[in-house]
Amino acid sequence: MQVTETLSAGLKRGFTVTVPAGELESKRTARLKELGQSMNLPGFRPGKVPLSIVKQRYGDAVQGEVLEQAVSDATRALMDERGLRPAMQPRVDLVAGAEPGGKADLEFKVEVELLPDIAQPDLSTLSLTRLKATPDAETIDKALKDIASRQRDFETIEDVRPAAQGDVVVVDFVGKVDGVAFEGGTAQDVNVELGGAGFIPGFAEQIEGMSPGEEKVITVTFPADYSAENLAGKEATFDITAKALKRPVDVEIDDEMAKKIGFEGLEQVRELITRQVEQEYEQLSRLRIKRELLDALAEKTDFEAPQGMVEAEFAQIWQRVEADRKAGELDEEDKEKDEDTLRADYRKIAERRVKLGLLLAEIGRANAITVSQDEMLQAIRAEAMRYPGQEQQVFEFFRKNPQAAESLRGPIFENKVVDYVIELATVEDKDVTPKELAEIPPADL
Repeated sequence: MQVTETLSAGLKRGFTVTVPAGELESKRTARLKELGQSMNLPGFRPGKVPLSIVKQRYGDAVQGEVLEQAVSDATRALMDERGLRPAMQPRVDLVAGAEPGGKADLEFKVEVELLPDIAQPDLSTLSLTRLKATPDAETIDKALKDIASRQRDFETIEDVRPAAQGDVVVVDFVGKVDGVAFEGGTAQDVNVELGGAGFIPGFAEQIEGMSPGEEKVITVTFPADYSAENLAGKEATFDITAKALKRPVDVEIDDEMAKKIGFEGLEQVRELITRQVEQEYEQLSRLRIKRELLDALAEKTDFEAPQGMVEAEFAQIWQRVEADRKAGELDEEDKEKDEDTLRADYRKIAERRVKLGLLLAEIGRANAITVSQDEMLQAIRAEAMRYPGQEQQVFEFFRKNPQAAESLRGPIFENKVVDYVIELATVEDKDVTPKELAEIPPADL
């Protein structure tokens, strides 16, 4: 093949590639002969169908197949011979030689954006702080109180009086949208705790003051992020019938409560809660040091980012921003910005993400960091566990869709590279309060 470079600007390269007609014809003929070996036509012995008949039947299809393969092979050879590393799939435009049955040379243009040359920074010069917090008695006691509140019993209030804060109202209700009852919106003998959580905003508040035997129609609006998409953000009415009043009876936090929920005693519950809280703190600590590390590495990304990758990343980010804006869920800070400013800010974020991704990938490549098959299987199992009862379908989905499985590889690889860099960096442990650990520092663009 003949290659002429037509563009060299920054990371962008352009080429015109010519594949001789004779080479294409040889491939076409070889493919037609291969097809003829497997054809069965009346009047001809297997494998003895004349080439002219094979060409008559399959000529156009083979022409397209050969051209596609020739372009793919030539593009790959071009990249290999010149040591080019594409950032994204090269763009190919046919110029000549693509006509059915044509005898002309194949000529096409290739435009590609390359990965930048990335110098690996001296990771040993990085200084990081690992925040560490210890579960305190207040946190453990609060968790125990939450457990106890879920084990409460309720006793009936015999006096017929209006429901007040702290009461539990036993109700029947029928939910309607535009006057039509919706699926899942009807229930009987439901306990609604006034002042408690778990219901649509405004639902429990409008039941306050009702007495047993009273009926009432209330109006509420489902949250924009409500799990049922057909109800999210919609106004609904509920026909309420108050049937009884109850009061919660607190449960003593003692060994008896612990045995009631399947433990040997209260100390065992405390130990379990402590371990769970420690794990939560460890995860928060890791998130904080990872963020600090990425901020430190971002300062070392002094290379040009491939604009195609930046545009693709920005498109994904902007899609989420648009969805949040439509749902009225933009951050307060973003609500104050005009669209041009908002786009500019998120384009900076997209460029930062692309550069960090490339730097982490280069660190991983240079240090032979890979994701093993066992790690991939563990990730697929973890994903399947998110769908109880559908685990086998999830495994089957990933088996049939390797690209979907590859989407799990990226986070695993990134975390392994992060762990590798943290091992090389100078890390100082710092004891902080749980509140300080949970604080989210301002984002760096």
